[in-house]
Amino acid sequence: MDMPASPDGGIARLLAIMARLRDPDGGCPWDLEQDFSTIAPYTVEEAYEVADAIDRGDLPALKDELGDLLLQVVFHAQMAQEQGAFAFDDVVTAICDKMIRRHPHVFGDASFADAEAQTVNWEAIKAAERKAAGEEDTSALAGVSRGLPEWQRAVKLQARAARVGFDWPGTAPVIDKLHEEIDEVRVELAAAPSPERDARLEDEIGDLLFVAANLARHAKVDVGGALRRANLKFERRFRAMEALAAAEGTTMAALSLEQQEALWARVKREEHGGA
Repeated sequence: MDMPASPDGGIARLLAIMARLRDPDGGCPWDLEQDFSTIAPYTVEEAYEVADAIDRGDLPALKDELGDLLLQVVFHAQMAQEQGAFAFDDVVTAICDKMIRRHPHVFGDASFADAEAQTVNWEAIKAAERKAAGEEDTSALAGVSRGLPEWQRAVKLQARAARVGFDWPGTAPVIDKLHEEIDEVRVELAAAPSPERDARLEDEIGDLLFVAANLARHAKVDVGGALRRANLKFERRFRAMEALAAAEGTTMAALSLEQQEALWARVKREEHGGA
């Protein structure tokens, strides 16, 4: 039986659909088997798909992806309601209260000289919220979620440290540090393989990636966006190479590395308007 249309434009209908899917009496077996931990990866995936639609400038896709992401919120809220923890309305109330509390310059009498001052106050309010919640961690790094993608967590940790002055003064020393980390990776790559060497290599490559993220932060480049564009560029060029190989009656796998590199160079030239 179809769900009736909602007079309020949709959210009540969506909540009713989710409740129906989770109904032990005639609901969806797959939906009924899920819990917070099994749904969490889908929540992260949908957030990335929203970012991808934005990156592609595809507004119809963005509409669909935002709906998928909203479904994730509704799914989690429904499971919490079943446990008597909270409901969707509580989620909405919590975020409304938080936005009002964190914007005293909009909803209260506070005023700030600029966006930087407002950001400092934002962090102070968040620290007060953590203290009120009973959190005892007073570190400048407190509140940086361990559930973030590691590249994003790296940038947040660096930005938090920078707020108390622990930061490089510009991009030049970061680039110097990047070269230093590359040299340390080279040393480990040249060492004889062993479990200890593998652990050191992982550690040094981690340091290299951490500094690369720091360089992006100093350059005011979004690491996630930069990686997305790099991935898209690589995929576009590799697929073009496959098409060129097919047009010549062969496959990438049948070509030598030198021949593949020649195709890569050809694709790059054609992208830039070359012959």
